[in-house]
Amino acid sequence: MRGSDTFQQDAQHHLAAGDVPAYMQQLGQSARAAASALRRADTHVKNQALAAMAKRVDAARSDILQANAQDMQRGRENGLDNALLDRLALNDQRIDAMIEGLRQVAALPDPVGEIDGMSYRPSGIQVGKMRVPLGVIGIIYESRPNVTIEAASLCLKSGNACVLRGGSEASASNAALSRCLQAGLADAGLPAGSVQVVATTDRAAVGEMISMPAYIDVIIPRGGKSLIERISRDAKVPVIKHLDGVCHVYIDTTADPAKALAIAVNAKTHRYGTCNTMETLLVDAPVADILLPELARAYAEHEVELRGCERTRALLPQALDATDADWQAEYLAPILAIKVVDGIEEAIEHIERYGSHHTDAIVTQDYSLARRFMAEVDSSSVIVNASTRFADGFEYGLGAEIGISTDKLHARGPVGLEGLTTQKYIVLGDGQVRQ
Repeated sequence: MRGSDTFQQDAQHHLAAGDVPAYMQQLGQSARAAASALRRADTHVKNQALAAMAKRVDAARSDILQANAQDMQRGRENGLDNALLDRLALNDQRIDAMIEGLRQVAALPDPVGEIDGMSYRPSGIQVGKMRVPLGVIGIIYESRPNVTIEAASLCLKSGNACVLRGGSEASASNAALSRCLQAGLADAGLPAGSVQVVATTDRAAVGEMISMPAYIDVIIPRGGKSLIERISRDAKVPVIKHLDGVCHVYIDTTADPAKALAIAVNAKTHRYGTCNTMETLLVDAPVADILLPELARAYAEHEVELRGCERTRALLPQALDATDADWQAEYLAPILAIKVVDGIEEAIEHIERYGSHHTDAIVTQDYSLARRFMAEVDSSSVIVNASTRFADGFEYGLGAEIGISTDKLHARGPVGLEGLTTQKYIVLGDGQVRQ
């Protein structure tokens, strides 16, 4: 098999010639070769690489900040809004977070090689399952250069090679981080193809990347709805993704008012731009006249714009009239849709019609209603008496996550190290033959 360095040299040659399809093919071949090496790498070696990457990022701090300054300047010239500029910006604190993230992933248990379910069959053989890497993971993302570090660390620890394609707005930052990652791999004796950052901003690279099932085993998009829709539509490679985060909190008649207030305010106002932020609040009619005015006062302190159904507006005249589009909206902003409902059945029906199967919560003191909500709401996370903002890999004890999946096959909910692996059957025998 050709060496990883040879693949890398060929890739650079194709890139210099402007041949994007050939360049992406070389990255794919390099990643596939590296995936074979990573399957053989033990936990100690992978952790060595992660530790070396952390040291390299720390040592290259000034180069990373200089590259990020170039991206920021270009972003301002291109008219990026303040929210995107904030996601793009790096500083010493954010670099410290990258370094700490690498060290935290190194400290996580390695799922690769875990064996479970071993049992004897009547024939005398033992049958069980072993956890193994997926192989090569392609990740396509926008704006945030820290995703480069997060994605590389999780893929490496789970034994996967990865091909990373960041947004053009972060090209200089990602290039600087890529050099640190490559140096860390070399320090640990792992092939350069283990982590590759696509070095062209040509959008054709994305089209090639999602059309290489021979080299890439799964694609994970992280970005806006339009990006994810395009990849889901055009990919010839399996995709792990979620399109929207239209999350609900339903307050039942039996809910503890103090808990309901705290949860509904936190779920909306803790952070506005995250996929697990509540976008629609459902309130049971018997308690709406008590809870909604109090909630409205709390939301007013956070300058949250309210949009409500007819019954909501009768109680909250300041609320705007909610349209059908509001029930489907992922605002990612200080805007909240509110609907008064008649019981849990109407709440569940509303979530089924308008939700995105991401995260939905109920606030109730009724155990049977909580059980019904958990059973009937078809979302990747269903929460009882807590904020939707807990739908997160770190909060779930995964250590870190590559993203959230609302798909039902392979991975669902926050995708951590285990979600980047699969299982194969293993069979242990002692000379048995099938009769």
